[in-house]
Amino acid sequence: MTARDTPGVQSGPRGPGAAPEAADGSDESLLRQIAGALACLSRQRTVPHPVYPAKVQNAYNRLVLRCLRRGEEPPGSIPEMVRWACERALPEWPLDLPAEARSVAGPLVDPESRLPHQLCLEWEVNAADPAAELFENQRILEALTTCRAARDPRAYTAFRSLLTTRPVLTGAELALLGGDMECGMLLHHVIKKCYEPVAASYLGDDGTYRQCGRCRCLMVRLRDGSHRCELDRCRRDGGSDAGTLLRGDKSGLHQLSRPLRMFVTGPGLAETDIEAALRARFGIVAEMWPNYDAYDLRVPLPGRRFWAVDVKDRVNPVLLARTLTPFRADPPYDRAFLVVPHYRFRENEAFGRQFRRHLPGDLAGHITLLDDRAFLRLVGEEVTSRPGTHPVHGKGDSRA
Repeated sequence: MTARDTPGVQSGPRGPGAAPEAADGSDESLLRQIAGALACLSRQRTVPHPVYPAKVQNAYNRLVLRCLRRGEEPPGSIPEMVRWACERALPEWPLDLPAEARSVAGPLVDPESRLPHQLCLEWEVNAADPAAELFENQRILEALTTCRAARDPRAYTAFRSLLTTRPVLTGAELALLGGDMECGMLLHHVIKKCYEPVAASYLGDDGTYRQCGRCRCLMVRLRDGSHRCELDRCRRDGGSDAGTLLRGDKSGLHQLSRPLRMFVTGPGLAETDIEAALRARFGIVAEMWPNYDAYDLRVPLPGRRFWAVDVKDRVNPVLLARTLTPFRADPPYDRAFLVVPHYRFRENEAFGRQFRRHLPGDLAGHITLLDDRAFLRLVGEEVTSRPGTHPVHGKGDSRA
């Protein structure tokens, strides 16, 4: 789920407006601009001058012009545009979008927390790796470059594990990572850039924070005093409303920046869930993020075969398919799989069909889309079909 060294893919920084215009002449570029404006507003910590950054004002101006050309009443202000984003699902916006781009229901912004949903962030950057793009390719690529220069792939693996399992750190814990032998001594300068001080909006009236029991991210405090996790999977599981009490620390509290929480911590948990299930059910020890994140898991199977797995927890199958790139060939593998958590198929029964229709032709037949349950079931069939053999130990229900 981080930047890949794929031939032909631009590796430098790219802004949200750099995605190509839709070939059908639709309003996708305007939607991306609106999504970028909403995300920009959510990241403001102070009132800037002018009050609205140029990218926000430009998105609003374009939306007003689009409404007037269609003979529809436009939002009367930027705050009203934000209200639209809280109250209107995409099909209700006055935008010409392909049917499948409008098929993902729900608003762009959570009406209670006023934070952009993951769907909004996916539209903000039409790229295979939203986390790297939203950070202008700096944080993740800097870690990759540093580890490659040091010839230390284990440090990169430890770095990815840190972002997945410890999204919240005290100031003292963050400082002590500088002496960590696994990755901190090499990557402490990068790690410090990945974490930011926790905003006061997360603090409860009793002086405590709530930490999601599943992902360990801080939960968002709602207006009625309750709490909710901002990650899609935790919210949909419905088991994280209470959370775990976390008291502040005199050294301060820090959490991963939101793009990393959304696009690294969330999918990283799905990756480690699969790794744990392979070990528990079949005794298979998969290699995580091999060769500086060529893909997410390298799964050894009987007969000295290997399967390559990339895990994506994405809302929109159309954007996922459009931005998918070939897996790197080193380390080598026999089959390539794109694995998506089962709940995404449950929410959108057409997920697989929409993905197939938009998958680039050069990838069709080379990457198999499965949900996590189907993938584990397929591994089980492979293991049991070869009695007397054992997998080599290396360092879901819906199908596409």
